[in-house]
Amino acid sequence: MAARAAAIELLVVRQGTFRPSASRRGARQPILHAHHRRSSTVRPSLLEHRHLLLKTSGYGGRVDAGGRRATVCQSTATADSSVSHKADAGEVQNVVIIGSGPAGYTAAIYAARANLRPLVFEGLEKGLPGGQLMTTTEVENFPGFPEGITGPDLMDRMRQQAERWGAVTYMEDVLSIDLSVRPFRLVTSGGHQELRASSIILATGASARRLGIPSEAKFWSNGISACAICDGASPIFKGQTLAVVGGGDSAAEEAVYLTKYASHVHLLVRDRDMRASRTMQDRVMAHSDITVHFSTTVTDAFGDPRGRLAGLHLMDSETQEMRQLEVSGMFYAIGHRPNSELVRHQVDTTMSGYVITKDARTSVEGVFACGDLQDMEWRQAVTAAGSGCMAAIAAERYLAENDLLVEYHQKVEVEAKPVTAEVSISAGAAKAEAVETKATFDWGLTEHRGQYALRKLYHESDRLLGVLYTSPTCGPCRILKPILKKVVAEHSSDMHLVEIDIEEDPEIAMAAGVVGTPCMQFFKAKDKIGEMKGVKRKSEYREFIKTHA
Repeated sequence: MAARAAAIELLVVRQGTFRPSASRRGARQPILHAHHRRSSTVRPSLLEHRHLLLKTSGYGGRVDAGGRRATVCQSTATADSSVSHKADAGEVQNVVIIGSGPAGYTAAIYAARANLRPLVFEGLEKGLPGGQLMTTTEVENFPGFPEGITGPDLMDRMRQQAERWGAVTYMEDVLSIDLSVRPFRLVTSGGHQELRASSIILATGASARRLGIPSEAKFWSNGISACAICDGASPIFKGQTLAVVGGGDSAAEEAVYLTKYASHVHLLVRDRDMRASRTMQDRVMAHSDITVHFSTTVTDAFGDPRGRLAGLHLMDSETQEMRQLEVSGMFYAIGHRPNSELVRHQVDTTMSGYVITKDARTSVEGVFACGDLQDMEWRQAVTAAGSGCMAAIAAERYLAENDLLVEYHQKVEVEAKPVTAEVSISAGAAKAEAVETKATFDWGLTEHRGQYALRKLYHESDRLLGVLYTSPTCGPCRILKPILKKVVAEHSSDMHLVEIDIEEDPEIAMAAGVVGTPCMQFFKAKDKIGEMKGVKRKSEYREFIKTHA
């Protein structure tokens, strides 16, 4: 793929008036027009490399005491496939979007198409990149997909669309925000870098609630989980009796999903009725492998001699009658709490922690919120996307009205040819594209797939061996693969990586004690020397590999 990059025009908008350059004069409508026409110039497809981003240099400008940009110097842009874009700490960003999901990515699409060059911090440890939809199977009610689409696929498409128009994405957390100064100050997890921004869009979403029963910590990851999509395919649950707690669409969906693996699923609903949509209720009620228990509360759990979950103590919330239910797994789908800790006590929130907004605007001028962070009622992917659109437009108007908007007009033409992020990022390491057999195994590869490769390398290789356990529907696995494979590519002469699909090789996962995905195990000379569950920072994998390779 060839990329041809030219200069970025930095255009200052004052009082809502667009000032075109000589070469573009008359080509665009005023910036505040709700439906102004955008240039037909093709923007670069950053799907080739997520780190193929614009790297600006020579940026200057005088900022007065009020934070308004008075003058702007010209800047150039280059398409650099080897160096990740890092925002200049001295540069004031138009807008920083904190979070992702349908709200954050939609905000990024609209802000990028407005030539604001938004920085998007998708999250990592403080929130899964892509949000709750990364742990969802089929999304059947998002417009435009008559056959349905998986949550991870939908988020991948939204991210790619935002990047195509110039959004700069980071798989990092924002650790702190100071809204008492102008421009706003943010500290990120990537080297604790401090950034400044004229506006902020909050899209941090919500996190799954837990029941808080006495033995919850004891059985967490030993039978209790908050993600059926991530952990349901684990061998310890196959052919077993399982329980799902909740009465909404998520609970109904997870109950149906788990019937692929379980012998039977019990859906435990606290109230007399389910809150799920009629379609999902009908689907659950008609399923022969699902039993719905209404007015049922889980009071505690009990285990077997191995320390794994063996059953639940239940109470009828109407009669107070107690009973036991033998299950090998329990999955929570009982709602979420807003992830507002970052701005708590800086913007107005409800008692429950939801950020209070009016037309996406918070109580602090220049700070906007969207998605489940501020939605106490609807909490749908499509409404989250709509609120992301509102937040981006509101931010653009705020910047223009306050003489803060610096427009990045990017003249880059790319002959787009779709390539998955996973392939491009891991291109530095030779890898097997399919499960290997005795006939196809190649010692010259760094990345391998399947149990034959695992056994071969475990017994005969003197290198560090990493084993990545994944499952097909696991959203976090999609996030981890490019992170991990890029690190592995840096150490291609020192280690091997084997990917094991726990659905294809359940006996391997069972023998390894894997109870959820993603899970990374490390071996050296047949000894297990480490294990990392879930998605970790790239630096953590890199440090471990450097230490033991």
